[in-house]
Amino acid sequence: DDGRIHVWIRTAAKLPDDPALHMCALAYASDFSLLDAIMARYGRTLFDKRMMPASLDHAMWFHRPFRADEWLLYAQDSPSAQGGRGLTRGSIFKPDGTLVASVAQEGSVRERRA
Repeated sequence: DDGRIHVWIRTAAKLPDDPALHMCALAYASDFSLLDAIMARYGRTLFDKRMMPASLDHAMWFHRPFRADEWLLYAQDSPSAQGGRGLTRGSIFKPDGTLVASVAQEGSVRERRA
């Protein structure tokens, strides 16, 4: 209910040694659960069929080299959520605590009309 979520992520298969491919995989994965933090502020989950969550924008910054096929901690929080919208942020860390990427997203989380 405080809008904070931590998940461990990695690709299911080993990827080639191409840094651009790892960046693309992480960018794709970074959008998967980010709205969960906003939904938590509303006391809901993304699996709640009464809700219609949608990403409005998504930005990502890469800080250091990493491999998307190795475990990364995705720490997410939502500092503001009201009126069916919310802001969420993510920090992605290697297991040793090194920050490798940052993410920001605004989302719409509205209840379906009956």
